Amino acid sequence: MDKLPLTVAIIARDAEAQIGECLASVRFADEVLVVDSGSRDGTVALATREGARVIEHGWLGFGRQKQFAVQSAKHDWVLCLDVDERVTEALAASIREVFATPKHNAYRVARRNRFLGVWLAHGEGYPDWSLRLFHRSHASWSNDEVHEAVLTTVQVGRLSGDLLHDSAEDIAMYLTKQNRYTTLHAEALFKQGVRVSGWRLVVNPLVRFIKFYFFKLGFLDGAAGFAHVAIGCNNTFQKYLKLLELQKASR
Repeated sequence: MDKLPLTVAIIARDAEAQIGECLASVRFADEVLVVDSGSRDGTVALATREGARVIEHGWLGFGRQKQFAVQSAKHDWVLCLDVDERVTEALAASIREVFATPKHNAYRVARRNRFLGVWLAHGEGYPDWSLRLFHRSHASWSNDEVHEAVLTTVQVGRLSGDLLHDSAEDIAMYLTKQNRYTTLHAEALFKQGVRVSGWRLVVNPLVRFIKFYFFKLGFLDGAAGFAHVAIGCNNTFQKYLKLLELQKASR
């Protein structure tokens, strides 16, 4: 089938063990661009061997690094992926339909997370709607160092088919990453002038648990669903606790 006039933009570092399946899932795109921030393994060689265009670029933080990839793309239409994600055949077919009869300039995809060996079907794990396909004249990544998001003022459509997120991390690595992310998020909120009181340490995690475990049916995913929601609630707790600590230290 003909290649789509689309750039798949991927940021990477030391991702040799994960990026192969990601690259294999997007062969429908005319260009695959990998922006590498100093890999010491075989990431660059593997990506090059698979036909991707590789740019070496120092780390800017998640938001700015992804926006650099978007700005470096050959095409105006971009699909932004992480190295541990892959496009299903159903999603690829939906993307082809967009190029055949475009209705919007930005689209969200249903991201499905695998956790503790289980493909989550509820809670925070699915459908984790994420804006990933867009025309770069109408959308861009935020400058956030972590918890970055695509910003747009246009109407956003939804694609059918799933974007599979299958992290190779074990629980210890996952929790270490979450700890780093909550620190960065708290620091970003503090710089933005956000201030909190102690009651949010209790209320926000509790509200989040009720929302995702009960209303979003996270309990139907068993132990994996409970753990996934519980860790998300703990992240909320840690984020506000660290922000509270920064507030007190600044007085």
